[in-house]
Amino acid sequence: MDIKAKIEELVSKVKNDKDFAEKFRKEPVKAVEGIIGIDLPDDQINKIVDGVKAKISLDSIGGKLGGIFGKK
Repeated sequence: MDIKAKIEELVSKVKNDKDFAEKFRKEPVKAVEGIIGIDLPDDQINKIVDGVKAKISLDSIGGKLGGIFGKK
């Protein structure tokens, strides 16, 4: 499994699917397991959850900075 690709897929789903975003917010491990379709140990799932959260945070910060630096 390509973890990086799965994280990108999950980030996209969180951003574009409000129901999934809410599920991810409430029960991230179950949300991730539902998407990847593989029952992995929680420590491995938690690494994916952390990767998704980090990517969403970075994208959010990047969007705000782009708005600041993009203005003339």
